Amino acid sequence: MRVHLALATSALWLAAGCAPERPADTSMVIPVGVLGTSPVPTLTRSRAQNTRPRDMLFLRLAELGPTLATVGDESFVPVLAESWERRDSVTLVFHLDPRARWHDGVPVTAADVLFTFERARDPAISAQLATVLSTIQEVTAEGDLTVVFHFDRPFPEQFYTAVYHAQPLPAHLLAQLDPDSIAGSPYMQAPVGNGPYRFGRLVPGQQLTLTANEDFFLGRPGIERVIFLLASDADARLNLLLSGEADILQSAAAADVPRIEAEPSLRVTALAGNLVGYLLFNQRNPDDLDQPHPVLGDRRVRTAIIHALDRDAMVRAIFDEYADVPHGPVAQLHWIRDTTEQGIPYDPREAKALLRQAGWQETADGWQRNGEPLTLSLNYPTTSRARSQFAQLIQEQLRQVGISLELVGLDGAIWFERRGQRNFDIDFSSALMDPSPSGMQQSWTCAGIGGSNVGYYCNPEVDSLIARAIYGTGDGLATWRAALEAIEYDAPAAFIYSPQVIFGIDRRFGNVELVPYSYWLDLWRWTVHDGPAPDAAP
Repeated sequence: MRVHLALATSALWLAAGCAPERPADTSMVIPVGVLGTSPVPTLTRSRAQNTRPRDMLFLRLAELGPTLATVGDESFVPVLAESWERRDSVTLVFHLDPRARWHDGVPVTAADVLFTFERARDPAISAQLATVLSTIQEVTAEGDLTVVFHFDRPFPEQFYTAVYHAQPLPAHLLAQLDPDSIAGSPYMQAPVGNGPYRFGRLVPGQQLTLTANEDFFLGRPGIERVIFLLASDADARLNLLLSGEADILQSAAAADVPRIEAEPSLRVTALAGNLVGYLLFNQRNPDDLDQPHPVLGDRRVRTAIIHALDRDAMVRAIFDEYADVPHGPVAQLHWIRDTTEQGIPYDPREAKALLRQAGWQETADGWQRNGEPLTLSLNYPTTSRARSQFAQLIQEQLRQVGISLELVGLDGAIWFERRGQRNFDIDFSSALMDPSPSGMQQSWTCAGIGGSNVGYYCNPEVDSLIARAIYGTGDGLATWRAALEAIEYDAPAAFIYSPQVIFGIDRRFGNVELVPYSYWLDLWRWTVHDGPAPDAAP
């Protein structure tokens, strides 16, 4: 029996001008630390997205199967496309399911796919998408239900490239709008999708409600309403679960596990995650982005900072056994992951030696060069309990080698805005990685500058290695690991943690399936029981 923790949670809602209301048993409440302004796939210049609700509203042509294999097409399962075929080494043909409908009843057709990819491949609209879709030479239609993808070269992840990155949008509602006007259009206020859930209501700064699409062509959802409830404080999110005002806690802390397990109506589930937490070094001067950063523009200083951090000890202290230190920007779900690689080791003496090589002098007041102290700032979102905890440990570990670090804790939206503006020395980033390591080209190549590569990291050798790993025919694993070695050497970031994702889930839900790269993708298949449901492995 869960106890209602009114004192722990009511202040949160009273401050927002509303009181918590427990919805019906066929509803689900998910508290979140950040609530974006739009659950529409990115074909606008807006960066404020609700990525996981988005995948409940908008379908892909096909989804990754349980193995998460991104090479070839054998592991993919049909969604908008009921079947597909390969005509030659550079041509894929998709046949759309004639039952698929937009939420306004209009059939999903090839015109929607063509419209979406025309916009997605335009770098002026989305530089990030245009980068990952650059191998698509052309997308054409053969009738209303057949779409043909023409690639500029053969490579192993053609199918993944065609289906993963761009979910079709309704051409009949958006094609007449100028790209610059979409962000402010009525459609963005009430988007029409084609997935198992419809857009219900968005109250900025409070909650997003999705309702079941009873006419969903793949089957009626078992959960009628899903509410994403903004609770910026991590303890408040935990208390919402323990009090019965929420049904699922995603990204629970390791320290929360005993409290969740002690509640008979809840269960704990963990799965390999797609998240990587890292300290991103800005290699440009925040005051003049045309100039190198006066401190972090030097690789020796960046490497010294990493040597000064005992990342293994910090990860154990905060995540216990639920995380490890990644070698490069690699998440637990990636097939190229190698836990035996060490990267830059913890070595305070080497940290000081590198600072001396870079022209810094150690004094009683810390490091100085030309009369200027070595002082940096770290931006981090206070909505992330893990990063808030890590920030304190990092500050102390750098202090022990004489580096002064100012902690700048920011509300999630403000932190995200400053990151996008490149307004930071060090940013405590947390990236949800694509299922394929090919997604690295968005943030860790020269082509990503102007998009996700907000730290201005650029090494043509790394670009070449990543391109060979994606498009080559040799040993892809060896090439990927060579790319990771080069990234580690350049030290564009201190890669801190790659965690499993811990969930606290109400036992009344059955058929529980959590998808590592998009947790709620299969939530429409879940069931609701009158009493506790049997345990089900994700």
